[in-house]
Amino acid sequence: MIQPRSMLNVADNTGAKLLQCFKVLGGSRRRYAEEFSDQYPENFVKEGMPR
Repeated sequence: MIQPRSMLNVADNTGAKLLQCFKVLGGSRRRYAEEFSDQYPENFVKEGMPR
């Protein structure tokens, strides 16, 4: 489960390496995202590799 302030490793080609979840969409009191693809928690990049 993904909750706010969770650190996530990135596996794509955008250059981002590490993300931190800062909000879980789907309600004001929702604490966990059941699945990453269903709930789309909002994230921001903590660490990246410049292109």
